[in-house]
Amino acid sequence: MQAGMMWFDNDKQTSLAAKVNKAAAYYRKKYGRTPNLCMVNPSMLNEKEELGEKITIRPYQPIVAGHLWLGIDDSRGIKKKV
Repeated sequence: MQAGMMWFDNDKQTSLAAKVNKAAAYYRKKYGRTPNLCMVNPSMLNEKEELGEKITIRPYQPIVAGHLWLGIDDSRGIKKKV
């Protein structure tokens, strides 16, 4: 993902899944496309939490905790040159 939308939500009472869903709804409304990738700080991931399958959640250390970076995964379907 080369470009995306940064979303801030540091509410500790809200699950990561709810944060991603809220941010994705805003992204769809603003850009007219559905994001399929969300990058978050690894500290935000909880193995016990169900995140769904429509948006891939990836840990990415440079993202500050409380922020979500949503967008379109532009690496899907691209074949690497050998």
